[in-house]
Amino acid sequence: MKIPLLLLWRGWFYLLFLITILLMIPFLFVLTAKQSYYPALWKIIRIWAKILVYGMGFRLDIDYEQVIEKNKSYMFCPNHSSIIDPFVLILLSKNPIVFVGKKELVKIPIFGFFYKKTVIMVDRSSVSSKKRVFLMARERLKNGISMAIFPEGLVPNEEVVLSPFKRGAFSLAIEFKTTVVPQSYIDCKRLFSWDILKGGPGTLRIKQHRFINTDNLSIEHLDGLKEQVFKIIHSELSEDKLYMEDTDRKK
Repeated sequence: MKIPLLLLWRGWFYLLFLITILLMIPFLFVLTAKQSYYPALWKIIRIWAKILVYGMGFRLDIDYEQVIEKNKSYMFCPNHSSIIDPFVLILLSKNPIVFVGKKELVKIPIFGFFYKKTVIMVDRSSVSSKKRVFLMARERLKNGISMAIFPEGLVPNEEVVLSPFKRGAFSLAIEFKTTVVPQSYIDCKRLFSWDILKGGPGTLRIKQHRFINTDNLSIEHLDGLKEQVFKIIHSELSEDKLYMEDTDRKK
């Protein structure tokens, strides 16, 4: 895609993002008032995600090794390489998911107001913040809500295949005996990276790997679980020719 068209296409994403947020404001004020309204809010969020993903000219090609069950809690753990990743994850699950996200996003006008009402925010430098995440996660998981954490904890540089994982997602999964769902997002970085002069509409390939049951795991297994999920996703990404060609170009 030529640079002028690419910039227009990128600008369209932010315009579409703003327009849809403004249109949703009346619903968001009502549905963020109580935690019990979250399943209804999730339906609105999924419609929003569909508009953004498909409105940008993306299509999803999903390879399911295993599918989620209705009304069951999971811990979703995808790799993170693009701003489009959370919206892809939202589309993959009809079951309500609560994200654990960075507190910095609260600063985004309008979006930030509702973000702090729906997302479990974490300040990774604060011990008290991590304890708060644990307590809030326990409450949500007890109510049958799933959780999503990008275990890299950041969007890595584009020459990195996959950054080392943080322990938080796996600690929660073991503590609450929640099934872990590894997911590989193969094309998000290539088609919608943080480089505004790169990408374009296309098909986003997603691999939902076989789930990992944590019923028989204890805290001593935490690092082993973390490495197991890392190896699953890293293997999928590093074996994909298009993903690796794009990664190698950045080195």
